[in-house]
Amino acid sequence: MYIRDLAVSHGGVHAVQNAGFSIWPGEIVALIGANGAGKSSLLNALIGLARQTAGEVKLAGRSLAGRSPRQRARLGIGYVPEGRRVFAGMTAEENLLVACRDGAAARAAQVLEMYDLFPRLGERRHALAWQLSGGEQQMLAIARALMSRPRLLLVDEPTLGLAPALAATVTAALRDIAAAGASVLMAEQNARAALAACDRALPMRLGRIDAALTKEALANDERLLQRIMGG
Repeated sequence: MYIRDLAVSHGGVHAVQNAGFSIWPGEIVALIGANGAGKSSLLNALIGLARQTAGEVKLAGRSLAGRSPRQRARLGIGYVPEGRRVFAGMTAEENLLVACRDGAAARAAQVLEMYDLFPRLGERRHALAWQLSGGEQQMLAIARALMSRPRLLLVDEPTLGLAPALAATVTAALRDIAAAGASVLMAEQNARAALAACDRALPMRLGRIDAALTKEALANDERLLQRIMGG
């Protein structure tokens, strides 16, 4: 994905200003910053849930201008929103099946791939989504987004509210997803988890990305990291 001079406004407030970066296949890029930094607004603009007011976004050389969220999904963007938003009254397996447009045999094979990625989901496949723990619901939300085999996966706050062990399981799965060839763009308030998982970090403050700060600089300078995170 290629992003140039992206801007997003909400009611006259500049949520994202002049954002520009690229994401390559097999790469995890982390947007890190405090609540309100503009991370979710940027992700929502990429999937088409927020209107970009300026800039250019391309996926595999194709402009996303004017395309709906459904059209963007069909072009290869998967989206895991903050708060998981699984279908509470469906079983875990039904949540997965409903997200795939392929025939029955292909859908079944894809579900098995998700159980390989998240064995706990296989164990809980017949449980209703509301009966799953927070960590299990996050696994389900990621697996559901992967059912369409996206080339780019957008993940908003994947470790929010999770115990450290479950957060590590989720970030390890994101690394496996990238290793299989997809691009991953994650937005995180948990800076340490994001830095441990990503290949590149993009710190955001007040809607702007500071591209001059590297992952290594942030990981090795606690004061700098705390300043970025609003501490």
